[in-house]
Amino acid sequence: MYDEDEEMPNELDQEPHSGQPTVYHIRIRGHLGPQWTDWFGGMTISLEDNGDTILSGPVPDQAALYGLLKNARNLGLPLLSVIPVELEQPQSKERQP
Repeated sequence: MYDEDEEMPNELDQEPHSGQPTVYHIRIRGHLGPQWTDWFGGMTISLEDNGDTILSGPVPDQAALYGLLKNARNLGLPLLSVIPVELEQPQSKERQP
C-alpha cells in the first residue's frame, strides 16, 4: 500500500519518450472511403482485398489514439488490431571502429 504523499510508480513512464508522435496501423473490418480521412485525424486510409481497412499515420499521444478508436467504435466498425510501428533510425554515414 502507498502513503498518500508517496507517488505511485507508473510502469508506462519507465522508457524515455522521444517527444515524437508514434506511427500506428489500425486495422478495422469494413471499407472506408477517402471522405473519412478528416474524421480519423488525417490518417492514411488503405483498403485491403479482404475487406479490411488500415488507418496509418502519426498519433501525437494516447488521448488522440483513444479518440481515433472511439470514432471507429461510433461508426460500428469492428477493431481488429492496433499496432505501433517502429520507425527505422537513419544510419550514420560514419563507421564506428
